[in-house]
This record gives sequence, C-alpha cells and structure tokens, in this order.
Amino acid sequence: MKYQILLAAALLFSACNRDKSGEVGTEGMNAAATDAASDAAANPTVDNPNVVSEDEAPNPNAPVMKFTESEFDFGDIKADSKVRHTFTFTNTGKSPLLIQDAIVSCGCTTPSWTKAPVLPGAQGTMEVQFDSRGKQGIISKQIAVRANTQPNITTILIKGNVLTVGAAAPSPL
Repeated sequence: MKYQILLAAALLFSACNRDKSGEVGTEGMNAAATDAASDAAANPTVDNPNVVSEDEAPNPNAPVMKFTESEFDFGDIKADSKVRHTFTFTNTGKSPLLIQDAIVSCGCTTPSWTKAPVLPGAQGTMEVQFDSRGKQGIISKQIAVRANTQPNITTILIKGNVLTVGAAAPSPL
C-alpha cells in the first residue's frame, strides 16, 4: 500500500510537470526544487529526544521499567466506594529511572508514584485509586506512565465490576 501511494504521487508529479512534447520541463523541476527548499525552511525537522527513530539504535544505558504485574482486577467493587492497588516496578536498566507523569483515562482514577529517581536494580511503586461513585458495571481504566525510558510510555490497567447501590456481592459456591 505504501509503495502504491508513492508510485501514484510520482506519476501525479510527473504528469503535472510535462510540457506539450510529453517530456518533463526543466522549469517545473526547478520550481519543484524551490518549493521543496522553502517547505524545508518553513518546517524544520525537530529532534525529540524521547522518540527513537527507525534507523537509530535504542540507548543501551536507558532505564527500563519492569512492572511485576501490568493489570489488576478488583473483582466486585461496592457502589460509592474507593479502592486502591499498588503496582510495583523494578528499574532493570543501567541508569536512574524518573517518572515524569501518569495519565489516566478518567477523573475517577487517581495515580500517585515514587517521586525520587529509582536507581538501577531498585524498586518503585505506582498506587492507583479508583472512585466508584457514579459508576456502574464493568470498568477498565488505563494508566499511561511517562518516564525517561524507551519507549517513554508504559501502560498499566485496572478493572473491576462496580455493583449497583443496594446489591450484594455474589457469594462463592
């Protein structure tokens, strides 16, 4: 598909720059080169240190965040209650790990995490609180943890079943 698009673009470009004899005109080529140069000047490439390009090798000394579990199921959650779970992670990389932020999928979920740099081999925590007030039924909430790792986002998940007001949890058989 990618090559079909490139081929179509090349055909379109050459079709637009043909003179009456069917050959590519040099004026069209010079204008295209000038347009490309002005586009490059107007839209310079900006290197993002948090993104590894396809041709760039990842930093072998970067910190690595390894969670003991990437998902936690609360099971049945009482209506209008708050539940918490603490995720534990280890820095298995070669440099200190620093969490910059934790982005949640809704306001009912509140993360808190280890603020100090986590040295190689050391552990840190990410505590997640879920408030079931106003919620009902099956829930699934993602927490995107942004750190100085490669890739810089690691996702963890909480899930559960918020019971309706007055409903009791089913008894185990």
